[in-house]
Amino acid sequence: MLVQVDHLMPHGFLFIFLFSSIISTNIIHACNQTDRSSLLSFILSLSSPPLNWTSLDCCHWEGISCNHDGWVTDVDLPSKGLKGGNFPLSLGNLTHLRYLNLSHNSLYGSLDQSTFFSSLNNLEILDLSYNLLSGELPDSLPSRNMIRMVDLSSNHFYGVIPSSFFQEARNLTSFSVSNNTFSGSIPSTICLHSSPLIKLLDFSLNKFSGNISPGLGQCLQLQVFHAGYNNLSGLLPEDIYNATTLEQIALPANSLYGAMSDRIVNLTILTILDLNSNGFSGMLPANIGKLSNLKLMLLYANKLEGLLPSSLMNCTKLIELSLRFNNFEGDISAINFSRFSQLSKLDLMNNNFTGMLPTSLYSCKSLKAIRLSINHLKGQIQPEILSLKYLSFLSLGFNSLTNVTGAMKILMRCESLVFLSLTSSFVGEDMPSDEGIVEFDGFQKLRLLDLSHCEFSGQIPVWLSKLKKLEFLNLFHNRITGSIPSWLGTLPRLFYLDLSFNQISGEFPKELCRLPMLASEQTAAQLDRGYLELPMFASIPLILAKDTNYNFLSYAHALQYNYLSHLAPSIFLYNNSISGSIPTEIGRLQLLHVLYLGVNNFSGSIPDQISNLKNLEILDVSVNHFSGKLPASLASLNFLKSFNVSYNNLEGPIPRSTQLQSFNASVFEGNPKLCGAPLPNECRTINGVGGDNKNHQDEDQNGHQIPWFYISVLLGFIIGFWGVFGPLMVKKTWRYACFQALGKVQDRLITVWMTRMQRRLRN
Repeated sequence: MLVQVDHLMPHGFLFIFLFSSIISTNIIHACNQTDRSSLLSFILSLSSPPLNWTSLDCCHWEGISCNHDGWVTDVDLPSKGLKGGNFPLSLGNLTHLRYLNLSHNSLYGSLDQSTFFSSLNNLEILDLSYNLLSGELPDSLPSRNMIRMVDLSSNHFYGVIPSSFFQEARNLTSFSVSNNTFSGSIPSTICLHSSPLIKLLDFSLNKFSGNISPGLGQCLQLQVFHAGYNNLSGLLPEDIYNATTLEQIALPANSLYGAMSDRIVNLTILTILDLNSNGFSGMLPANIGKLSNLKLMLLYANKLEGLLPSSLMNCTKLIELSLRFNNFEGDISAINFSRFSQLSKLDLMNNNFTGMLPTSLYSCKSLKAIRLSINHLKGQIQPEILSLKYLSFLSLGFNSLTNVTGAMKILMRCESLVFLSLTSSFVGEDMPSDEGIVEFDGFQKLRLLDLSHCEFSGQIPVWLSKLKKLEFLNLFHNRITGSIPSWLGTLPRLFYLDLSFNQISGEFPKELCRLPMLASEQTAAQLDRGYLELPMFASIPLILAKDTNYNFLSYAHALQYNYLSHLAPSIFLYNNSISGSIPTEIGRLQLLHVLYLGVNNFSGSIPDQISNLKNLEILDVSVNHFSGKLPASLASLNFLKSFNVSYNNLEGPIPRSTQLQSFNASVFEGNPKLCGAPLPNECRTINGVGGDNKNHQDEDQNGHQIPWFYISVLLGFIIGFWGVFGPLMVKKTWRYACFQALGKVQDRLITVWMTRMQRRLRN
């Protein structure tokens, strides 16, 4: 028996050891009660969806981690729907906190609370991005010697970043304050005095101004420097080229200027160079090819000029090359694009390149977007372009290309093509006819087709009716004749149609009022929201109220669109020979924003149904033959930004509304019978009903009625006089009896009159 006990004793000790270990383990990991209270105070100060914080041990709560002593070290609660009006100061009691991530919530309030930052002596990661926080930054960072990453981007912070903010932040490697409203100068001396280990600096999308001061060259580990979309000016500091660890430089949309320094080639591991939309000038450095790791070169919208250096061909890792809106020149066919085997996007729009369309482009099998528009290129589109299986965006407008019919027969077999702009190319040719095209079901993914400014002759071809995904059709400024085909109204995705400045005749087809994308919200919700590979530039025509020389169609600065779906649903039929009336079915197009019918031969009245277009922002029916009154219901169009009914035959009062009266009087001129504000001639009123029109009508009617009235009265008097007194002149006995009867009537009337007078006197 003793043997059995001795045999069990080791097992007993083992059981006791394990049990005590479990208990002690639980005690070690139990949440510190002070930290638990601070967390509860934090969550109770917010209005947010409930978190899974039900257990007694806060170390097991959602988003909370603790160390072995039960102190809270991590608070990781991004995108939890947290909402609060005061930044949770109770978190300042978490003295062992190393990691704090409250990003992508709706916290607001100020960080300028010394008690919050001063107690977080162990904080290493602070991410408060994408909230609603505001105010100025405190004088210094929390846990200066420990902090490694700070992200305050996408809030409402403002003011100058204090010079003491980075003091002693020796371990700081990442600092982002993008998308706020900070001002003053960029703290470019951050590495010189405080944070030599910094790898990422993001100051973009603020209001920083002035020059970029020297100092960034001391950031010997700096990899990313972003400061775009500010008000920075001056030259780039030369010492920035000492930061040879730089992988990304992005300074777009500032006012920086000067030539690009040859020293930029020191940044040999640079992958992104984005200096777009500044004032840089001169030529590209001859040795730019030493930046052989470049993937993105975005230098568009500057004043760069000259030939592209031959060394550029050494940048064989380029994925996107965008040099649009510069003054580069030279024979583009001399560039061997086949070296760019990874090139996905090429944008050389609006330069001075010459030569033939480069056939070497067809070797770039990864190409998705090509834009060579607004240059001086010649030639024809070759069948080899079909080897670009991923090509979805092609813009070759404003060049001197030939054989548009051949081009369309080739391009319609580009299976991925979504965007095709050939504006002001192939000038003077015939509109691509149906022969050889209508039989082939091509362009099955095409969403935009722009053949404007080509001066094409002919009619609108039937092959367009097969483009079932077409959303945008621009045939502006051609020589198109014939009528608007009714099948246009059957295109299921079409929401933008421009047929202005042609020679189109006939009437406005009722079928056009059935466009599904303009008539049905349910159908419009199915519109393709896909992102364009390159941004498109569109000018929205606006009416200039001060324009009095019939030149009502003017163009604002081109706007940039990255999505077709962001364009306003529009119909432009301006400057044609369309006649007849506007069909009453126009009221079905309830999603239409822009309607241009000016300078045509429309007649009849403006239909009342046009007021059903509640989203209408621009309405132009000027220089037509419309008559009658302006529909009173026009006053209900509350979103009108531009309006023109000038030079018609309209009459009567202008409907009273805050919108119509806010326009310049010139948009109503040329209608002599219109009256009321904002015109100077007031409407005269009759019985409380306003309208010069009514007065004119009454005067016209009276003018015809008054002569006949007098004639009829005169004839009645003559006939009545001789009918009564004629017989009395012939027969004496009748004459005597008549005068005797008249005497009795006279006596009777006098008696009645006297009796009534006496009664009144008594009363």
